[in-house]
Amino acid sequence: MILKTDCRHFPGDRPCVFNKREGIMCNNCIYYSPIHYKILIIKLDAIGDVLRTTSVLHSIKEKYPDSHITWLTKIASKDIFKNNPLVDNCLFFEEPDLNSRLSIEVFDLVLHPDTAPPSAAIAAAVKAKEKKGYIMNHLGKVVPIDDMGTEWLEMGAFDQLKKANKKSYQQIIHEILGLKYKKGEIIINLDDKEKEFSAKFYADNHLDRYDYIIGINTGASLRWRFKQWRHEGYKELISVLSKRSDTCVLLYGGNEEEITNQNLKLEFPNVIDTGCKNSLREFFALTDLSDIIVTGDTMALHAATALKKKVICFFGPTSPNEIEDYSRIKKVTPDMDCLVCYKQDCDFVPNCMDLISINMIHRIILKTIEEITKERIKI
Repeated sequence: MILKTDCRHFPGDRPCVFNKREGIMCNNCIYYSPIHYKILIIKLDAIGDVLRTTSVLHSIKEKYPDSHITWLTKIASKDIFKNNPLVDNCLFFEEPDLNSRLSIEVFDLVLHPDTAPPSAAIAAAVKAKEKKGYIMNHLGKVVPIDDMGTEWLEMGAFDQLKKANKKSYQQIIHEILGLKYKKGEIIINLDDKEKEFSAKFYADNHLDRYDYIIGINTGASLRWRFKQWRHEGYKELISVLSKRSDTCVLLYGGNEEEITNQNLKLEFPNVIDTGCKNSLREFFALTDLSDIIVTGDTMALHAATALKKKVICFFGPTSPNEIEDYSRIKKVTPDMDCLVCYKQDCDFVPNCMDLISINMIHRIILKTIEEITKERIKI
């Protein structure tokens, strides 16, 4: 038989990319790459968490260089893996044939760093020679596979431990999965079409007029509304930045921020709204235009980090320590004893976000602009 079904490039129901592109067949294919070691990573949601978890891929490939990696996630996160050469295949939680496939396929290693019950049940059921992270036990409870998973599970159970934690999320999941932590980057690789999309936006809005482009992401998770800064804070910040002739402000957001961003645009005509109907990859491409991103602890933070932007991020109910700064993220936290509460509601007046002042953020922006200027002089 000519066909080599054990090749990582064989999709099963259609020609591989090399046959389509070059007409090459398996009997004389220089791209033949047999699958020797199969890894399944399970991380379903949320989109921002899935994105930042891609940072483990560097360490996985270092430890298992010849591995074939499949990532199981939700369809909402599908585009995160576009143009990512370290992931060979994606499976999706919503696919009707997922259970059938996982009942047959066998993996050498399953990596599941999440304590969510739905994915823990999958991790327990999947056939694998070795597993790291968390599974569901016979009582329907999430348990660590080994001692390395105990710390993170207990942090999720006890607020005191969560608040006292000093490790970044990236360090924690590396330890859970038995990997060396070398501060591997979150992965977003823009393709040529996406770069052309952002270049067109840049040209259409004449962004070459400005020396510095500052992006303000007004959105935050609906689950954690106190991840979001107060509306008046955004207005005050934009008012100050708008006085600089060398600086442009771009607004970022999703569907939930459309009205907020439209109102800010009406009040400050010089501000440029990037739009709230962009696809995930378009959002990434437009984020890449900014020199500095101002945001809360949300998906935009992880996207800006992956794109190696300078980031100013404010924190209240969530942990700043869990965010790996990669020497590019400046963290803004108010002086308040109840931070890292992970509460979805708060009756404190003023609350943590109220205590983040315009001066706190503006001072850091000015310092960051100085850093950018010095870096450009060196180049």
